[in-house]
Amino acid sequence: MAKKPPNAISSEDRLIARHFVPLASHAGALKLTDDAAMFTPPAGHDLVVTADAIVGGVHFFPDDPADAIARKALRVNLSDLAAKGATPAGFVVSLALPRSAGEPWLKRFARGLGADAEHFSCPLLGGDTVRTPGPLMVSVTAFGTLPSGAMVRRAGARVGDHVLVTGTIGDAALGLRLRQDPKSSRRWNIPGAALRHLERRYLLPEPRNALAFAVRKYATAAMDVSDGLAGDLGKLCRVSGVAAMLDVARVPLSSSAKAVLKADGKLITTILSGGDDYEIVCTVRPARLAAFMAAGRAVGVPVTDIGRVVRGAGASFCQPDGKVLSFARPSFSHF
Repeated sequence: MAKKPPNAISSEDRLIARHFVPLASHAGALKLTDDAAMFTPPAGHDLVVTADAIVGGVHFFPDDPADAIARKALRVNLSDLAAKGATPAGFVVSLALPRSAGEPWLKRFARGLGADAEHFSCPLLGGDTVRTPGPLMVSVTAFGTLPSGAMVRRAGARVGDHVLVTGTIGDAALGLRLRQDPKSSRRWNIPGAALRHLERRYLLPEPRNALAFAVRKYATAAMDVSDGLAGDLGKLCRVSGVAAMLDVARVPLSSSAKAVLKADGKLITTILSGGDDYEIVCTVRPARLAAFMAAGRAVGVPVTDIGRVVRGAGASFCQPDGKVLSFARPSFSHF
């Protein structure tokens, strides 16, 4: 067999050139021809970095569409940037691909990734591709920028602050329950459109980057809700050295989640602790509450006031009868 010429392009290089070079629109990406990329934040700005990986069978189902997997991988990182008040600037992606992820799969994956990279103005800067005998894994590291010293941390909530959350809570957790147990749809007895809404919310999160500027301007503390509102708010309270008292009846639910809850009231703990919401929970001083709510309306992101920051430790969810809801597991954890 004839040897390949020394300058022959490898299969990996062809894969990158075909599917990912078109997404690398930032000049610092160097058209993915080097071992690293270059990025310089604007003058007077900090660089914010976040990284999340998603794994087949853990964060998505192996038969999920390739474009949806790509978009979810990017969006869960964009959600972190939004909660810090940062503007997306670029990302790198590493893929561990099983043999089943062939050319048609990669084409669809790149199409979904490219669509969101353009939509959120977050170009591809680089990454890596490897083969794996295990499940598919997509790891994204995303970069954002904001004025120096302006990043909104988890630490910062103060007694008297209002606790606010964007969007609706619990849809994705219920959507996951549907995927794991299709028979639950019959037990819940809700319309097909409601079921599809819940499944879509699990398949594809909606990061709240449109509200990042308002989080940066008005919030005292913030984080994205990825592992469950109960647990994530508890983490925010812990590092802030405060407690939060929440009203379960005020937690925003979609009409689909309300229908499920009507069929099975015990699922309120799943809704509040199940995770995959990718909404923002934040704290805001009373004097800035109206301005923050107005900012949400201006960009079409629903924002709901669900409670107050108080002295103490942890996050307590009070039910209409005055009892405090208890959670066997307040948030998702890999370990």
